[in-house]
Amino acid sequence: ADAKNNTATTTQVKAAPAPAAGGSQWKVRCPFDFSDSKSQTGVPKGTRQQADQLAGLDRITRHPGLWSFGLLGLGNALLVPSIPTRIWLSMPAMVALIGGAHTDSRHRRGMGGELCREVDDVTSNVPFLAMIMGRQDGGVVQSFEALGDEVKVLNAALAAGGAALWVARRGRGGAIRPVVR
Repeated sequence: ADAKNNTATTTQVKAAPAPAAGGSQWKVRCPFDFSDSKSQTGVPKGTRQQADQLAGLDRITRHPGLWSFGLLGLGNALLVPSIPTRIWLSMPAMVALIGGAHTDSRHRRGMGGELCREVDDVTSNVPFLAMIMGRQDGGVVQSFEALGDEVKVLNAALAAGGAALWVARRGRGGAIRPVVR
């Protein structure tokens, strides 16, 4: 509003140009939606999902982004001596469990995405649960063999080595402190 005449002023804004043919358009999504374009679970409504094309993280859980933060929090919770801090660091795992179940229930109803029955039957919210229960093709052994074929060994070794160094450096219950005499 203009202070002198007490009148409102408006500004004309040009609409953004439409994306070129074949281009993609950025859109606002849920802040807890960590899925990428290759994911078979949690895909936009109207996109057909194939249960027989599950691979990688989709084989393990329907919500890998939520569970990676949750398990990171649980791992750090095991390294601290304080009970309140342990509870605080365990909360991302609760968000993964409850938030993943909430997202699944919305997608089953067609709200914000689509979770078809075939994919729902062979995957789980909780990591590795569907594989351990033998719900994927070939049963327990064959689903873990298929996951082993998809894993990049160097990446897994670097992740395990980094985690081992983190625990060795921090130790159980906090960082190693020098002895002062």
